[in-house]
Formats: sequence, C-alpha cells, structure tokens
Amino acid sequence: MDRPKLEVADIFRLYGEAYRQKHGVSLSTAQRRVMTAIEVCRTAALGGHLEHCDSCPYERPCYDSCRDRHCPKCQSLARAEWVEKRKTEVLHCQYFHVVFTLPEDIAALAYQNKDLVYGILFRATAETLSTIAADPKHLGAEIGFFAVLHTWGQNLLFHPHLHCVVPGGGISPDGTRWVPCRPGFFLPVRVLSRLFRRLFLTYLEQAFDAGQLHFFSSLEALHDPPAFTRYLAPVRTQEWVVYAKPPFAGPQQVVDYVGRYTHRVAISNHRIVDIEDGQVKFLWRDYRNNHQQKTMQLSAEEFIRRFLLHVLPSGFHRIRYYGFLGNRYRKEKLEHCRQLLNMASPNESSSQSQPCEDYCDRYERLTGHSLRECPVCHRGRMIVVKLLAGVRSPPAIQNTS
Repeated sequence: MDRPKLEVADIFRLYGEAYRQKHGVSLSTAQRRVMTAIEVCRTAALGGHLEHCDSCPYERPCYDSCRDRHCPKCQSLARAEWVEKRKTEVLHCQYFHVVFTLPEDIAALAYQNKDLVYGILFRATAETLSTIAADPKHLGAEIGFFAVLHTWGQNLLFHPHLHCVVPGGGISPDGTRWVPCRPGFFLPVRVLSRLFRRLFLTYLEQAFDAGQLHFFSSLEALHDPPAFTRYLAPVRTQEWVVYAKPPFAGPQQVVDYVGRYTHRVAISNHRIVDIEDGQVKFLWRDYRNNHQQKTMQLSAEEFIRRFLLHVLPSGFHRIRYYGFLGNRYRKEKLEHCRQLLNMASPNESSSQSQPCEDYCDRYERLTGHSLRECPVCHRGRMIVVKLLAGVRSPPAIQNTS
C-alpha cells in the first residue's frame, strides 16, 4: 500500500498548539504525551540517520519513530511481530469472533473512569464466555481466547467494546478429549448478553461502594448513592449488545484478521482525505446504512477531540488472554490441545529472530517489505552514511492529573 499523502500528524502539527491553548486544563497527561509523540514522530526533532544509495545518487534522511501505540505510523512492525507469535498458536478447528459492547450510559461512566471500567469490561467478558462455555448445557469445556479493546466507531466517537477471537471448542473437564462446538455455532448470544450485563453491573456497583468511581461535569451528581442507583436502573433491563460474527473461513483467515485488527488505532492515515481551512475530511463506513463508505467533515478541533477520546491509560493492556490461552499456562495447555486435535507441534525455530538481526532485517522478514531497497533505482541498497542528532528536545509534558 502506498504511503498516505495526509496524516493524523499533519493535523496535530497544524492545529495541535491551538487546541492545547484552548483545552489545556482538560487535557490529561497521557493525552498531552500522545499529541507530542505524534507531532514529532519521524521528524528531525527525534534525530535519525542519513542514507545514501550504493548504486545511484539518491540520498534521504530517515528520522526515528515515536513508538507510541496511539500513533498510526508506529504499528506495522509491532503488528507483524505479534502475528508471528500468534501463528504458532492457531489450532485446527473453527474460530469465532464475538463482540461485547457497553451501552451508551455506561460508556459515559467509562470515559471518566477508563482504567477501572475497562478492567471491569475485560473481567465481565472473560467470565461470561468461560462460564457459559463450561456449562454442560452449552459446550461443557474449558475454552481459550484473546480479547482486544476498541473504544471507537468509524466516526471516531466513544464506543467501548471488546473483540474476542475464540477457537470453536475446548478441553473436556477430565482433560481427555477436545469438545468441538456445533458447526457454525459457538454459544447463544442472548445467554451471553444476560450474564455479561449481570456480571458487569455487579462489579461496577462493587467499585462504587468501594469509592473507586469518580464523576465530573454532567455526571457529578452520581456521587450520591440514590442518584447512582437511578442512573443504572434503565440499563438493568436494557438488552446489552453481544454480537457473534460469522465464523472464520479457516486458520489462515484468523491470522490475517488479527494482523489487521489488533493493532489498529482510532483512525488510519489512509482514511484522511483532506485538511484545509481548519477542516478535516476523512472516510468512514456507515454500518447502519448498508456499510456504505462516506466522507465526514469535522473541524480540526473536533477531530482532535475525538481522536484524544481513545487515548488509553498509561500501562493499560488492551490485548488480554484467557483460558487455555492465558499467559501462565499457555505453552503447556496449547500443546495439550494439539495432542487432542492430533496436530503436530509447530517448528518455532524458523520464526525466531537471529541474534544479530537488526530492525531493517526483522521488518523485511516479517512484513515482506524492504527498508533497504532504493526507491528510485530499485537496484541499490540504502547505506547509512551519517547519524543525525535531534534538532530539539520534545517539549516537557506537565502533569495535569
């Protein structure tokens, strides 16, 4: 795919300082750090090196990346490395994609309590899937899966939900056999939805009783217990959206899918169409209208506001693993699953990084794209001829929390 002509970084460089001046008091430290990281990513501010082709006169500066997980330019290698690890874990069985979504009223609480409520979302989702799968009336087995947190919709508004990728079966209670699910069907979504709602609200109320929830602005009145109870009353009877997508076509599609999906940020640079006169145009897909692709225009200020809605708390893990894919016993339990499915163990040595492998070699091995090939003559190799020091230090981030 060709490099996009316009980037989120361009919007931040053009309009970010004005946004800070106007909304500085309300910006969190994490949001300020993300803004600065994206603005200076692959610019002279971070330094880098000068490369010269060994077969033609072409020369280029290559500036260092910010490596921030919210930066649209810094995800390709991280994504490729993650996929390489997951390839060895794919089992020969059906795979399913289940999405758990928070209602709008709960999403408002989540935005003011991201770390806590996102954690409850993961916990309630994991317990829901594991509990229903273990029930003999449904599957009667221990399953394994991973969950990925997304907080955005195509229009960049706040829409927290979890995408779960689940093998279609699990280990029997006595550990002696693989229990497959029915072809094309994993677990009943209405049963999942009801348990998810009950567990989530239970953990949310426990957090409120422990004084762990914080409320600001229009939600400030919820500090009062009766007001909090009244606020939750409608969502207790509301149907919470749990959606099971059609099963994957096969193990390779699972790998291809997770490679595109797990390391997304709120919007990719390729979706940005135009930046002019304080306005930003970008492509979006209207899922409520036959998945039609449309163009949305926002003021740069509103675009930045929406993008910053999705900045994660520092150190928060947005991909988590459960059941037989849980980190602690993953290697042993996956091997047990392979034995039950009559699968050969993967040859992991072929995918291991070489001790002297540098960034460019690793990038080419994992993505198939060369960073060394000359983009002009396509014969020569780009050779580092000079190191470039950063021209300035990134501005200090004041703690406003």
